[in-house]
Amino acid sequence: MKTYTPTPADIEHQWYLVDAADKTLGRMASRIAGYLQGKHKPVYTPHMDTGDYIVVINAARLRVSGNKLENKLYYRHSGYPGGLQTRTLGELLRSRPESVIETAVRGMLPRGPLGRAMFRKLKVYPGERHQHEAQQPAPLQV
Repeated sequence: MKTYTPTPADIEHQWYLVDAADKTLGRMASRIAGYLQGKHKPVYTPHMDTGDYIVVINAARLRVSGNKLENKLYYRHSGYPGGLQTRTLGELLRSRPESVIETAVRGMLPRGPLGRAMFRKLKVYPGERHQHEAQQPAPLQV
């Protein structure tokens, strides 16, 4: 019996649409990360990009539990002394809601070139409108 290993020609990438309105951030991000990696497919191979494209809409209407809007902090550093900037989840959801989902999903993907290739298949939009109607994304319940 031989072990089956898919070739890049065997892999089909589907498009899925996720509505983030009233969804919990962590649960949704973990499901999205699994679909980006292709773990839902029988041809999943850890060293290949077998995942699908994910389009997330309504990122501004995301839901979190507890006091995370005030207590969860996101850090950035410019590289210069004293260049640490801190923002709360609430501030980030008001100014750049798509970056909240992108940061959560990026942390759940593998590090390195393969993880970066998987992350490029994630498209996040703050409102209802997106520019991927031509790909006809299928709705995905998370």
